[in-house]
Amino acid sequence: MATPSTAHGTGPSGRLTMYTTTWCGFCRRLKSQLARDGIEMVEVDIERDPEAADFVMSVNGGNQTVPTILYPDGTAATNPSAKEVKRRLAEIAKTA
Repeated sequence: MATPSTAHGTGPSGRLTMYTTTWCGFCRRLKSQLARDGIEMVEVDIERDPEAADFVMSVNGGNQTVPTILYPDGTAATNPSAKEVKRRLAEIAKTA
């Protein structure tokens, strides 16, 4: 996991943020799995938000890889499974 260093670094209101594109099948699948588990998130389309695209590139070695998740603690993960997201959110909740 990387720690972001841009304006998107803290996430909107300390919430879970998923950076996506409209055509990304992995994004749609992860979004539906998290919704099924009742996990709320803010979704940001990197093709409509240049700052979001810059953030995604900053944590992915210059690549616009999606889905990229920004956790409430400011850490990020690229293409995680729903299980990984739930585990990380539980870890963050324990330290909060």
